[in-house]
Amino acid sequence: MSDSPSSSPPAPSADFAPSGGSTSLSPPPPNGGPYQGKTHFTYEELTDITEGFSTQNILGEGGFGFVYKGKLNDGKLVAVKQLKVGSRQGDREFKAEVEIISRVHHRHLVSLVGYCISDSERLLIYEYVPNQTLEHHLHGKGRPVLEWAKRVRIAIGSAKGLAYLHEDCHPKIIHRDIKSANILLDNEFEVQVADFGLAKLNDTTQTHVSTRVMGTFGYLAPEYAQSGQLTDRSDVFSFGVVLLELITGRKPVDQYHQPASLVEWVNT
Repeated sequence: MSDSPSSSPPAPSADFAPSGGSTSLSPPPPNGGPYQGKTHFTYEELTDITEGFSTQNILGEGGFGFVYKGKLNDGKLVAVKQLKVGSRQGDREFKAEVEIISRVHHRHLVSLVGYCISDSERLLIYEYVPNQTLEHHLHGKGRPVLEWAKRVRIAIGSAKGLAYLHEDCHPKIIHRDIKSANILLDNEFEVQVADFGLAKLNDTTQTHVSTRVMGTFGYLAPEYAQSGQLTDRSDVFSFGVVLLELITGRKPVDQYHQPASLVEWVNT
């Protein structure tokens, strides 16, 4: 497969409003193959494919809510992200993810299959990536030491996905939450960067985006944390922390080591 971004199928012209307001978004472009262009799922369909949002099917949990493993009628596996009901942040993340992921098509970025809006429920459906996260492989209890060749492959794949967001998307996309927990891996340890809920668009006429500081402690660029002025360099700093994790095997913040910050420890 080529490293260049895949061709983008035409997006449907219909719009939808994620929170009942006037703001509308284009739904994700139709995927070929078994999905046959289906992008909108009912809540009942998602309840069915996740076996009633069974706790046995939970893939992960975050401030946004839960991610569940699901199986479509044709046997295709998907990941269903259920945002917290009634959360303003959840509505914002839903809007941001659909708006931004529907723009990007690259082998190292997670693919959005579809969405669901049902009363107060907001759900996103992604292609399933089977081998968990980089965080799991580096820091999970009882995990074998990750081979160096796999670490290099993960670093290169993550860099290619990030470079596509910054250099090939117009306007450029600043992810704003690059971290090992958002780097998904397949069984060959190929990368898909995930979780665009905090992402921002940055027009080329702007030197930066002024925004409330969001992200994950230990990965935040100091200039962004201090000023709230977001640039693509903020992502590059976060990616640098991920590289340090890959090289050292240490967590970005570890209270059992002094200094606790990985970046500070490297600089000592």
